[in-house]
Amino acid sequence: MKTAASLLALGAAGAMFAIADPAGANDSTAELAAGGLVLTKTAAIEMKAEDLYISPKQVRVHYRFANTSDHDVTVTVAFPMPDITTEGFDDMLAIPTQNPTNFLDFHTTVDGRPVTASLERKAIKNGVDHSALLRSLGVPLAPHLAFTNQVLDGLPQARKDQLVKLGLAVVDDYDDNGKGMVHHLDATWTLKTTYYWTQTFPAGREVIVEHRYKPAVGESAGTSWGSDYWPKDPGYAKARAHYCVDDDFIASARRAMGKGDLSPALTEQRIEYILTTGGNWKAPIGDFHMTIDKGDPAALVSFCGEGVVKTGPTTFEVRHANYMPTQEVSVLILKRLGKQ
Repeated sequence: MKTAASLLALGAAGAMFAIADPAGANDSTAELAAGGLVLTKTAAIEMKAEDLYISPKQVRVHYRFANTSDHDVTVTVAFPMPDITTEGFDDMLAIPTQNPTNFLDFHTTVDGRPVTASLERKAIKNGVDHSALLRSLGVPLAPHLAFTNQVLDGLPQARKDQLVKLGLAVVDDYDDNGKGMVHHLDATWTLKTTYYWTQTFPAGREVIVEHRYKPAVGESAGTSWGSDYWPKDPGYAKARAHYCVDDDFIASARRAMGKGDLSPALTEQRIEYILTTGGNWKAPIGDFHMTIDKGDPAALVSFCGEGVVKTGPTTFEVRHANYMPTQEVSVLILKRLGKQ
């Protein structure tokens, strides 16, 4: 990725912003960055091709790996889920499913056959792994689920005090619609989740690995893109650079906004994809192909990329030969509120 913004099409949309969040946080859910597969570092395996598809509804990746050595190579293949960190009752995270373990609905195949992956989960606070303690108390490790907080509320008071002292929970006392004060705990730890399996790459043969998942899409109601005050914000330049937003994009957002300085009729979607952490193969990616699908033909989209080509009403494509990624993928989509 590097310079060059790709954006397109009028139609509008818009909203707030994860980096500087100029329109406020109450109506915004925070996106979580996921990525592709990570292999144990080896000099024997090349990534011949990667075909990456990113949309608000699904991320799909098709890999062609080749073992160029004269012997079979067995490595660990991992898919790190994005960390989930909760810090209190105001948190609004864009988690696409309520599954406590596979919250991105992750699936993978090798040469067309489904893979049964192992799962590693850790509850971390201040660099300490508290997974064993929480499991011993029967507390789910997913801090974002309402059920987890319900379990915390049902613990004996001594255990509640222990978790608060460790920083694993905070007290949230509130009035229950005039019925009296409610003493409630909110989970405040980071969940680290990784799917992994052992994979053998036969000597001199290609292996096809595919995976798909639902992205954790950040969303906001209302937009400050195109407003008069947003360019005066200290975070504006960083925000523009993050998504490679150009003047045409700003002008289109302004036209969609009309005369107001903030438009609740527009909404924003933000997708983050970690591209650089998979660089453990023998050589650069032989054939890299990325498709960004904005979903709605009338939406605006902006992301950083070189050689971006519009290939359909909603799709934009990038191709590189012998490619070594140096930057993550950040996609900003602005569309009309209520559009799917």
